[in-house]
Amino acid sequence: MAKPVRINLALQGGGAHGAFTWGVLDRLLEEPEIEIAAISGTSAGALNGAAVKAGMLSGGTEAAKDNLDWVWEQIGALKDEAFPEWIQAWLPQPEFISKSLEYSLPYSLGDAMTRMISPYAWGPLYQNPLERIVERLDFGKVCAHSEPEFFVCATQVRDGKIRVFKGAEITTQAILASACLPTMFQAVEMKDPLNGNIEPFWDGGYTGNPALFPFFEPHLPDDVVVVNINPLLRDKTPVSPPEIQNRINEISFNSALLRDLRAIEFVQRLLHSGALQEGSMKDVRVHMIGDDALMNSLSVATKSVPVPTVLAQLKAAGRRAAGTFLEHHLSDLGARQTADLRAMFG
Repeated sequence: MAKPVRINLALQGGGAHGAFTWGVLDRLLEEPEIEIAAISGTSAGALNGAAVKAGMLSGGTEAAKDNLDWVWEQIGALKDEAFPEWIQAWLPQPEFISKSLEYSLPYSLGDAMTRMISPYAWGPLYQNPLERIVERLDFGKVCAHSEPEFFVCATQVRDGKIRVFKGAEITTQAILASACLPTMFQAVEMKDPLNGNIEPFWDGGYTGNPALFPFFEPHLPDDVVVVNINPLLRDKTPVSPPEIQNRINEISFNSALLRDLRAIEFVQRLLHSGALQEGSMKDVRVHMIGDDALMNSLSVATKSVPVPTVLAQLKAAGRRAAGTFLEHHLSDLGARQTADLRAMFG
């Protein structure tokens, strides 16, 4: 049997839309020809990555899949068996649920409150709803030095720069910081790995969604598989206030990823033209798994409100997208890049 090809996984954040990544990972973990060497995750991507690593070190790929199921059951009070595949075909389409939720009075009032009332106004009543889930992860395994290596991205509030946590630096607080939207949650205060001081942190999506540079280390493989949650392209111009706000959010959370991809494409051109000596810099091969058509049909509402039926459908969509990628590009892993970065930035 051929040796599995080693890959790095870059997992975007996007709130409850991270259930799509749950499905992608669920399918990739079933593939015997792939070995996950490293994971970089932000927000929901960090939570997914922590579940995968803890599971893999405790019981292999099946334990990793079970861990992911548990995390998303907790997030959406969802049981997989409640929505078997044949029932999902009869459920309302996720875009219908998303739009209905977006224009509902309770969601509109809640959204307006986050723009007018600071999360600090709650005083002693404040509680981060993710904490009860994250603190139950096995951090002895999440922080282990064994592969897959794991990196969590957050944004340092005072200087506005990215911080990447790894090894023993990854705590409950680090993952909560990575998912800390400042309009909804109080800044997470913890030790800054750069200066050792206690500093406030916000969502990592502002500066690295996720960070790709941890994969540039020589001992890690050249192939980076990016799981996209936030659509890169929208053909329709946003016109309503929710649509405009949603697109602002997407552009903000894609900008850091696009910056890293542009840098990779620039280095590729220099290496392939001979302007840089071969081996002087890492020649990264980028691949992408996503479903822009589905994500374009959803609104920001289902990012912040985890509707169980939508989570189940996003998982199924993620499995389909990963299956399609493997069907067409499994043989490309370890050999050639499948993302057309030159066209993306041309």
